[in-house]
Amino acid sequence: MSVMLALGLALSSLGYKQAVLASSAIESQYAFYAADAGLECALYADQQLGSFAYANHATPPALSCDGTAAQIGSGPGTNCFNTSACRNAWVSSTRLSLDAGARCADVTVYKYSTPQAPKNYTTYLFAQGYDVSCAQVGQAGVRYSARGVEAIY
Repeated sequence: MSVMLALGLALSSLGYKQAVLASSAIESQYAFYAADAGLECALYADQQLGSFAYANHATPPALSCDGTAAQIGSGPGTNCFNTSACRNAWVSSTRLSLDAGARCADVTVYKYSTPQAPKNYTTYLFAQGYDVSCAQVGQAGVRYSARGVEAIY
């Protein structure tokens, strides 16, 4: 009886660990997709709409992703739009609500007036996606996955 009990407990423990592993893989995938959606939105806004056009901006334009509008510069982190405070650079961090508010992404844009060595680029985009809503990101006690992607051109 004790051998059967030990075997049953071992199998149930193994099954539980497999379920936790599969769950974290799914959460990680949602976070990656949110990061990718945020990056694609920023790429479209920059290359097709000119939302990050290099110019002096007292107030940057709004950005619309997944049917939800977000103010450029509304995210956590540094925001500077080629003003006297940060000449020759555009830096913005924008928080985007995606998937009807179920997911979140932070998109950071660095745009320079002159090419940056060593890769000779003028724009650097970084998006970090989360598998939870924007309201839950950074809250104490909330477990979430975060994944990031970048584009340099």
